[in-house]
Amino acid sequence: MREKIEEVLEQIRPHLQADGGDVELVDIDDGVVTVKLTGACHGCPMSQMTLKNGVERILKENIPEIKSVEAALV
Repeated sequence: MREKIEEVLEQIRPHLQADGGDVELVDIDDGVVTVKLTGACHGCPMSQMTLKNGVERILKENIPEIKSVEAALV
């Protein structure tokens, strides 16, 4: 599953990088994917919306086994 997630994140990454951000896969546990938003995305007021409406939505569309996507607690 990790490889599938990385492939989908590679599709999302250019959109985040266009705004100065990025996303890193941290962990996968029982269908819950933990990611870390970096660069301009880290600490951005819109980061939660990016995470849920962007990253989570796209991952779930491509990999139905995913239950949710959460931000890593740094």
